[in-house]
Amino acid sequence: MSLNPNETRPTELRRDFLTALCVGVGGLSAVIVAVPVVGFLLGPLLRDTERKWRAVGPLDKFKTGDTVEVRFEDASPLPWAGVTAETGAWLRRKNQNDFVAFSVNCSHLGCPVRWEPTAKLFMCPCHGGVYYSDGSVAGGPPPRGLTQYPVRVRNGNVEILTSPIPIT
Repeated sequence: MSLNPNETRPTELRRDFLTALCVGVGGLSAVIVAVPVVGFLLGPLLRDTERKWRAVGPLDKFKTGDTVEVRFEDASPLPWAGVTAETGAWLRRKNQNDFVAFSVNCSHLGCPVRWEPTAKLFMCPCHGGVYYSDGSVAGGPPPRGLTQYPVRVRNGNVEILTSPIPIT
């Protein structure tokens, strides 16, 4: 056995190999974890928001002047969303073929608002947000009025143009 300083010992070879193996496996693991995380973070920025017309009921179901809650499937439900893919709106029939629809979500933090027919106000129970019947802010912390959905009557059915939950 020689003691030449330029000669590589088996222990050093093994250490170098294990170091390279650990760095390689660690790097591969980091890439495997990073790809889905980056996709999750950048996906919404690269994808257009889908909007779809959803039928909420036949025309004769809604009385003029009444504000009722209607339920429909979200614009882009995920396959695993289940019940959470369902959303709603407050729909009011203004006259024969004219409707207005407001989001059920408060513009403050997205809490569900309720319609109080005697007061003719939308109320948010979470933080005291209050909206007039036209969806504008009457009081509380909401930064803006309720989001309005486009509404149309088609083939005897009332339809709402859906979009993702409108919270800013």
